Amino acid sequence: MSPDRPQNWSAHLPPGHDGRFDLPAPGTLVGAWADRLADDPDRPLLHADDAWTTRGKFLERTSTVAGRLAAAGLVAGDRVLVSGPSSLDLAAAHVACLRLGLVVVPVNGAYTGGELAHIASDCRPVAALVDHDGWSALLRDLDSELTVTSTTIDLPAGPVPPLDRAAPGDPAVIGYTSGTTGAPKGAVLTQENLLAGAHAVCLAWRWTDADRLLLCLPLFHMHGLGVGLHGTLLAGGSAVLQQGFAPDRVLDGITDHGCSMFFGVPTMYHRLADHDRVADLGGLRLCVAGSAPLSPALHAGFADVGVSVLERYGMTETVMLVSNPFDGERRAGSVGFPLPGVDLYLDPSTAEILVRGPNVFGGYWERPDANAEEFADDPGGGDPWFRTGDLGSVDDDGYVTITGRAKELIITGGLNVFPAEVDEALTAHPAVAEVATAGAPSEEWGEVVVAFVVAADGHACPTVEDLRDFARDRLASHKLPRRVVPVEALPRNALGKVLRHELCEAAPHA
Repeated sequence: MSPDRPQNWSAHLPPGHDGRFDLPAPGTLVGAWADRLADDPDRPLLHADDAWTTRGKFLERTSTVAGRLAAAGLVAGDRVLVSGPSSLDLAAAHVACLRLGLVVVPVNGAYTGGELAHIASDCRPVAALVDHDGWSALLRDLDSELTVTSTTIDLPAGPVPPLDRAAPGDPAVIGYTSGTTGAPKGAVLTQENLLAGAHAVCLAWRWTDADRLLLCLPLFHMHGLGVGLHGTLLAGGSAVLQQGFAPDRVLDGITDHGCSMFFGVPTMYHRLADHDRVADLGGLRLCVAGSAPLSPALHAGFADVGVSVLERYGMTETVMLVSNPFDGERRAGSVGFPLPGVDLYLDPSTAEILVRGPNVFGGYWERPDANAEEFADDPGGGDPWFRTGDLGSVDDDGYVTITGRAKELIITGGLNVFPAEVDEALTAHPAVAEVATAGAPSEEWGEVVVAFVVAADGHACPTVEDLRDFARDRLASHKLPRRVVPVEALPRNALGKVLRHELCEAAPHA
């Protein structure tokens, strides 16, 4: 696919659509939400904690929270760390921050103190709204002037300030993501980026106010937050929020609340496939899988019980990019066509996927060097292209397939793992002379982390249990290795760089 080739957006557009991709007025996520939710305020919106909250009550709650944050001295542009289990409090805190013009920094609750400290020191938040044991004390130790409270926002009340005043280009979310070098970087997404990402999937997936989503994806991840929550509010539909994934609870929630949609990662679908009630998913209007490939065998297994899973492709820096069509063939092994508004281009020399569009972020937080590396000039003089780091192909029908990664990123259970970060933690083990991690294919997880270890002189190679126990306080659980492979030496090039792709080829299939 070349940069001047027309994109096949028509595969996603409803019948009678004029083919243009115009964002809802006023061009901001919060403005579009406010307009949508102010209509029919008594309509159910979010179910959490065994109760429904209506559109009107949710808007009122976010206004109250915004008043408390403003009274604490927060002003538009301030960064705010937000993290907690999925709940109405968390959703309201997130939306209140955006309505006030604050910049939300969603954080994975499984992060260790070191990982949290890196994010906090990098983006320098003014406040933190967190619900995890020990986090409040740790953050106050890092910055004694930081305003720290839970997502219930236990702060003095204040008058409701002007809300929904953000401009389309104003920063709204900084999502931290693993890259090719160094520690995780913060991708700065604007109001327009987030609106474009949510609007594209609403169009492509025929998402309307009649839909009800079962949402158990975490609200720090773009799939759960930028698509699940943001899309629900934009479409004016409703969602059932669940903390974590449990097959019985998911299936009960779908049945008890009359849900029409479910979003999950392949690990979730793998576990649902073995459930004796898996056919219950066939009553849904739409099942979406993403964050890692769904195996063709799993895809076919769901088809056998009347469930047609729709796969899509996105990332923190872009929200959603590509999707199989709602109407038409959903091809196993393919992620489909570029979504409305997305231009996609394959680098002719490497087959790396390059993208641009109103959903694509403008750069990483205070990382000019990384931004120069991650964006490519357009051969025709147009807007620059973002290098996704993923390799792909496009068949004669226009379907995009992800064929590999140019970057060394590991994606396990839909979560990113930067190998060098794991290497650094494991190298500190006294029995490890050298170590390099790589991803091994896994039917259940997409990939698992495998550690290739050169044992230190006089030591036996540590077991996977040894390394997991040693690094548990340094790394989030999804970054810990699930396999250990003893090796005499690591493969290196003439300059001494570890040839991680050779390790990937040697990694045992999980």
